[in-house]
Formats: sequence, structure tokens, C-alpha cells
Amino acid sequence: MKIAVDAMGGDHAPKEIVEGIFLALEQFDDIHILLFGHEEKVKPFVKPHARLTVIHTEQKIESDDEPVRAIRRKKDASMVRMAEAVKNGEAQACVSAGNTGALMAAGLFIVGRIEGIDRPALAPTLPTIDGQGFVMLDLGANSDAKPEHLVQFAIMGSIYAAKVRGIDSPRIGLLNIGTEETKGNELTKTAFNQLKEAPINFVGNVESRDLLSGVADVVVTDGFTGNMVLKTIEGTAASFFSMLKEVYASSTKSKISAYLVKDDLRGLKKKMDYTEYGGAALFGLKAPVIKAHGSSNATAVMNAIRQARTMVEFDVCGTIHSTIAGGKTQ
Repeated sequence: MKIAVDAMGGDHAPKEIVEGIFLALEQFDDIHILLFGHEEKVKPFVKPHARLTVIHTEQKIESDDEPVRAIRRKKDASMVRMAEAVKNGEAQACVSAGNTGALMAAGLFIVGRIEGIDRPALAPTLPTIDGQGFVMLDLGANSDAKPEHLVQFAIMGSIYAAKVRGIDSPRIGLLNIGTEETKGNELTKTAFNQLKEAPINFVGNVESRDLLSGVADVVVTDGFTGNMVLKTIEGTAASFFSMLKEVYASSTKSKISAYLVKDDLRGLKKKMDYTEYGGAALFGLKAPVIKAHGSSNATAVMNAIRQARTMVEFDVCGTIHSTIAGGKTQ
């Protein structure tokens, strides 16, 4: 299968992007990478490979570009050309660590939305204490949502969790301020009733304090709330490890202790890094579009490519389309 990759998007592009590509090519012998970017800038990091095609682009979408305007005006941008390759059937999926809003616009206006899906949703897999992780959507594609949108999010998340993550009958939870059915605002109360009737394994309301305990395999919410939850998890994890570092550097005794448990601490940090699960998939589009974290290193890029490959392999987008059209789960 062919996967298109934006070489110019992300804080560490193109170096980490290209290195991540080669990690993926080494691990998966059934993929061919179409790498879109400025040849002179990617050349220092690229080596000849039978399953790599570099396609020169003159433009780049910057992190501060207005998303829709950038997609429409920068026709030769690496992200735009990448999305067009998917639209034209030259690639089956695409990956970028660039401007999130621009990638969502490219996905919506170039790759295209699945018929029957009102709004695509941004859905990463977040870490849990047991290491299994959970899918959460929407995390920023839509600030506002209607109850029917949350139902669509739940169906898409359920299909992804079953097909890609291999979870039998994924547990779907609705993020709320309490577990009782009567809790929440008008959106969550109405969505709760609709989710009970949806073709999913709905386990009811879940609270944010229980998310990392693995209370559900898929958690649905509106994009405004979801994005705040994501940033809170990121900030809390970063602050925790910063405080831990200060404690272990406070004395000679503490430094010795840190040396003895350094491998365990690295393992814990890796366990709480959601980029280890891949990128954030844009659910509801005609083909897999994966948003890698802006600060992705080579390993994170490789994991995002792995995620795109798995979504193609198990035809996640096709299953979403047939499920929404037929009103049944797969």
C-alpha cells in the first residue's frame, strides 16, 4: 500500500519525519512512502530506497497560517499535495505533523467526508495505567457538537477500537460530570438517551478522573471539552515528571536513588506518552488521515505511519461508511 507523508510539517521537520519514514520502511515491507517536501531540504536526510518516492513541493503550510486560506492558496504546499495524492488514488492514507487546522481542512475539502457523517472528529489513543490505552473523540475538530454528532463519534470510535486495536465489543463511555444518567447539560443528557439506542456497547457516563484507569475503551465528547482534557493530561504528565526530576536531583542520596530506578522511570514516561500509540486519526473521512504530534520524533512518526497502515489494512473508513449507511455495526 502507498502512504503519503508531509515532510515539512512539525517542529522537527524534515529530519525527524524522514528518519521516522525509514523506521517504518524497515519495519513494514508492504508499504511504499510518497514523501512530499522541498527536495533540497529533505535531501540531507534521504537515502535511496526502492519503496520511497520523493515528490518536490515549493511551498509549506506554517503553524500560524489560517487553515482554510492556506489550503486554498498554497496549492503546491506539501500538505496539500499529500492530501491530493490520497484523493486521486495515488495513496491510500496520509500522515502529517503539521498545522492541525490545515490538516483538518485538507482532509475535509480535499480527501472528502464520508457520506452520512456530519462532522469528522479528531481521535488519538490516550494512555491508561494498565498500558491498554483508550480512544477519545472529539479532541478539537469541532468546538460545538449536537447529540447526533456524539452518536456518530461513538460508532466511528467503536469500529476503530474493534478493527485496529483488536478489542472485542469495545466499551463506549460518554464524558460527563457524574456517572448518573441524570447528570450533565442538555447535550449530554440527550446524547445519553441516543447512545443507549445506538448499535454500540454503551457503558454510560464516565468522569474525567477515571479516564486513565481504563474505565472505557472509547470516550466521546465535544471538541472543546475534549481538547481541554487532552491538554490537561499533557500538562499534568509533564509537570509530574518535572517535579520528579527536581526531587531526584535534590541531594546525593536522591541522585543515587534516581540512578537505581532510571530504567523504571524511562518506562513509566514512555507508558504515559500517547505518541507511542500513533497519531490522532481524523475519523469520518473517505481515507485515513493521521495527525502526528507537532513535536514528533522519528519513533512517533513511525507509529503514526503504522497507524495509517493498520487503518488501510482493516478498511476502517470503508467499515464506517457501510455501518453509517446500513445503520448497523460491523
